[in-house]
Amino acid sequence: MTILTKELALAAPATATTLAWPTAEMFALPEKVLQFGTGVLLRGLPDFMIDEANRKGVFNGRIVVVKSTDGGDATAFDRQDGLYTVSIRGVDDGQPVEENVVCASISRVLSAKSQWAEVLSFAASPDLQVVISNTTEVGIQLVNEDIHLSPPQSFPGKLLAVLYKRFQAFKGDVNCGLVIVPTELIPDNGRKLEAIVLELAHRNDLGSEFIDWLEAANHFCNTLVDRIVPGRPDSATYEQLQADLGYQDELLTVAEAYSLWAIEGGEKVRNILSFHSVARGVVIRPDITMFRELKLRLLNGTHTLSYALAHLMGCVTVREAMDDENLTRFIHNLMLADLLPGIPYVVDEKVGQRFGMQVLDRFRNPYLEHRWLAIAMQGTMKMQMRNVPTLLHYYKQHQAVPHYVALGFAAYLLFMRNTASAPGAGQGEANGHAYTIQDDRAGYFADLWARLSPEELTAAVLRNTALWGHDLSRLPGFSNWVSQYLNQLLEEGAPSTLAAFFTKKAAIVNS
Repeated sequence: MTILTKELALAAPATATTLAWPTAEMFALPEKVLQFGTGVLLRGLPDFMIDEANRKGVFNGRIVVVKSTDGGDATAFDRQDGLYTVSIRGVDDGQPVEENVVCASISRVLSAKSQWAEVLSFAASPDLQVVISNTTEVGIQLVNEDIHLSPPQSFPGKLLAVLYKRFQAFKGDVNCGLVIVPTELIPDNGRKLEAIVLELAHRNDLGSEFIDWLEAANHFCNTLVDRIVPGRPDSATYEQLQADLGYQDELLTVAEAYSLWAIEGGEKVRNILSFHSVARGVVIRPDITMFRELKLRLLNGTHTLSYALAHLMGCVTVREAMDDENLTRFIHNLMLADLLPGIPYVVDEKVGQRFGMQVLDRFRNPYLEHRWLAIAMQGTMKMQMRNVPTLLHYYKQHQAVPHYVALGFAAYLLFMRNTASAPGAGQGEANGHAYTIQDDRAGYFADLWARLSPEELTAAVLRNTALWGHDLSRLPGFSNWVSQYLNQLLEEGAPSTLAAFFTKKAAIVNS
């Protein structure tokens, strides 16, 4: 089968409707971005968005990628002239989405190990404006090292070496700084990276003039990225996609339809990152806390308060749960009736509602198999981080029991009924099938279930400030309702409990 190359792309018919090919002009665009990392998230989110903007005549820049080691996907990029296909599969506004795009935003891939001199040479390019990274969460750490090594060991060390070379090349011109956009999934990633780079500059005695330039001329942006990019699919799907496309692509990347790249920055950042004006999913704001809160409380929080009930209902995957009318209704109302009003941050209701509907589209994605037991890992810690602040704020705002949260919490208590098998693990049983609980608190719950009634257990768990940081038993009515729902789940099972839950809700509304 023919390999994906520049020659193949330029020979493709301009009228192709099932596949978006790059134009000849896109291959001639200047190199404006230095990127650390070649992973699927980068290919499926920022690199894809830059390609999208380039197609629309905006940003008009390509990416030089730095890979830590030789070989691997770097050689695939060489064979394919930097091209790769993104196959978008998902749901948008309730409608299925299938798109295939050949991305041409990457111009070349350099090995930090063997081509560091070329990386530093590009650091001195007048076209360079942006640095992007995704070096995994452990990549943004301080390593005490000499940044004159070829190359430095850590990502912050490599970045500092690039910035120091640029400072020297342009003699400290404050107009030649860079916009630095880390996408590692840690809070305040830009601020943390900047602090490490500054500390490393001091330890390397790079001088006050450089440190002043580092702080004044460069913009380190906090970011939030959100897109499921599984990367290369299973063998059968991969072979079928290649047959449909008509060429071989070693870098073929599957991504969901939804995308978000929230970047914290002002007017200078907006001007440099001009792709935000046309690429779907890119937002640049002075404060991106709202997007972080929406993701944490509505997407992640809904997962955490739904996995137990869905599992007890016999659902294996999120998509499977969305095929059940009552579970879909529970998830929808949990998110928008209980969690959205409880977000401890000012969120425009329409923005929150829109985000919630996008989350539901993502849950319905038939191309992704997101397993509830994977979501359940360390569920107690996730409950504390994602849902307790929302619960407390809901009470502060409404002085009432959030019943969807109460039912979800009761299901969580039942899910955690187990026989402890090892530290941080336990064996539970639902619908006649055993399942493994991976939670540091599995042993704690095994002990409570062995000796307490459901009412006593509910009260003990809710007042455990070591778990939640607060005494949740003091929230008016919450303990009583959680206990009632727990008893109902034990006596009637999850399907009957959920059906009765909505019957009772309807009766209250109609009375």
